[in-house]
Amino acid sequence: MPQLRLALNQIDSSVGDLTGNAEAIVRWTRRSAEQGAHLAAFPEMALTGYPVEDLALRSSFVDASREALRALAARLDAEGLGELPVVVGYLDRSERGTEERRLGRPAGAPRNAAAVLHRGEVALAFAKHHLPNYGVFDEFRYFVPGDTLPVVRVHGVDVALAICEDLWQEGGRVPAARSAGAGLLLSINASPYEREKDDTRLDLVRKRAQEAGCTTAYLAMTGGQDELVFDGDSIVVDRDGEVLARAPQFAEQCLLIDLDLPTAGPVPGGTVDDGLRVDHVTLSAEPQAAYEPEFPGVYAERLDDDAEVYAALVTGLRAYVSKNGFRSVLIGLSGGIDSALVAAIACDAVGAENVHGISMPSRYSSDHSRSDAAELARRTGLHFRTVPIGPMFDAYMESLGLTGLAEENLQSRLRGTLLMAVSNQEGHIVLAPGNKSELAVGYSTLYGDSVGAYGPIKDVYKDLVFRLARWRNRAALERGETPPIPENSITKPPSAELRPGQLDTDSLPDYEVLDAILDLYVDRDQGRDAIIAAGFDPELVTRTLLLVDRAEYKRRQYPPGTKISAKGFGKDRRLPITNRWREHA
Repeated sequence: MPQLRLALNQIDSSVGDLTGNAEAIVRWTRRSAEQGAHLAAFPEMALTGYPVEDLALRSSFVDASREALRALAARLDAEGLGELPVVVGYLDRSERGTEERRLGRPAGAPRNAAAVLHRGEVALAFAKHHLPNYGVFDEFRYFVPGDTLPVVRVHGVDVALAICEDLWQEGGRVPAARSAGAGLLLSINASPYEREKDDTRLDLVRKRAQEAGCTTAYLAMTGGQDELVFDGDSIVVDRDGEVLARAPQFAEQCLLIDLDLPTAGPVPGGTVDDGLRVDHVTLSAEPQAAYEPEFPGVYAERLDDDAEVYAALVTGLRAYVSKNGFRSVLIGLSGGIDSALVAAIACDAVGAENVHGISMPSRYSSDHSRSDAAELARRTGLHFRTVPIGPMFDAYMESLGLTGLAEENLQSRLRGTLLMAVSNQEGHIVLAPGNKSELAVGYSTLYGDSVGAYGPIKDVYKDLVFRLARWRNRAALERGETPPIPENSITKPPSAELRPGQLDTDSLPDYEVLDAILDLYVDRDQGRDAIIAAGFDPELVTRTLLLVDRAEYKRRQYPPGTKISAKGFGKDRRLPITNRWREHA
């Protein structure tokens, strides 16, 4: 059987950075070539970054992407890498893109595309066939679909090519690859991270390999882009679904594997499944001379659930800070669990030397809140200062005479104003510490604790916040390090400390119960009756759903934050602010 050394380059790209992304592709291609690869691949839209959103509708950006692709092909050849076929994702337009604009078709007919670069030329180009239009995806808005089955013959092996959703949907290029007699199905992807998605992804790739009847390689992106995190986890399985190789999570890597693949038959042509036209290009017809395999395949160790989520949160924050040109972050440290976890994530993401914390006590702040904040700073090594808000608070109260909720919220807004002032003065970006439970029920103050450029735990329910804090401390102990989060921040009852003796449970049910209700209502779109049927108190369900419904206007104004669930607040869950429909009586 012909042998093929495949190089899957699991890399991080930045949206719009055509020059930087091209440099990375050249660098990783050189590494692939030095390892003797016969075919190198890069993720979906690696040249432009993903997702490009409305940049796809800007003709100047499409033109720049196409020109960058041609320049990349020429540069690879000029640097002695032209003999190595390279599959790379980019932004293209349909050849019919110059037609007049039509209803139901994105302006300029952009394509989520990929190309095979060889000997200084674009040997083959194709577009994504299945376009996702759910969750965070709006690809019907941005792209026109491809209608071919691209196949390249490399050293006597026919390699069918696909892009991301082509594997996630039934039909299309997977059965077409079988019909065309492909020996390898290679899919390039920019599939965002979600909790437990790695298991779903593995099952999917196994299933598709069996349907395609050939070895299947799933190459994924890593890194972060705004609210999305890409976890890598590239996979190669044989035609029976047996795992041959698996890359690490949340890390760049060139995954190399030597494969024994079927000899290509007659050149396939015509139309196959779903009306796809076979587009076949022969790059090298003769099999590679037999060689001793050096890369039989590796299986990277998997992270456990809590380690995986924590790694995603660190990756998301690090990407947001670095890709937006910031160097340092600022956090209001209350001594509570949320700000403590955000601080730990920030220290791991950008280094404690780039993390600044401010304690802003008021007359209602407990002694342990102040000492817990200081202890967190001591354990982590972050920069720490204390700025009491008492004088500012007294000045406002003397002028306005506020009471009740207005008095409570004033404290939060003074802290928000103070953080933004320091941010402006010193150049740090402010991190908002709100969690998903609080955002769901509106238990946050607009222009107060919602102030910030990024919300690292925006998609983390409160119960998981506690779990992650315990996990991070345990991981530190296992490495012989000081646990970053004070034990008292984990064990004491949560409180906003905006009035004497205040506890979260004064306004909310226990978080374990609240989070279970929210999971059904927010994440699973279950209605009131279904949630009550699941065993929850009707009055509590009614009250909770009312809180969620009324807080939509607050969530719209909250900063972006790392998405770890299938239904994060934002693009995943889009509800009208002005909305009189209620699940409750």
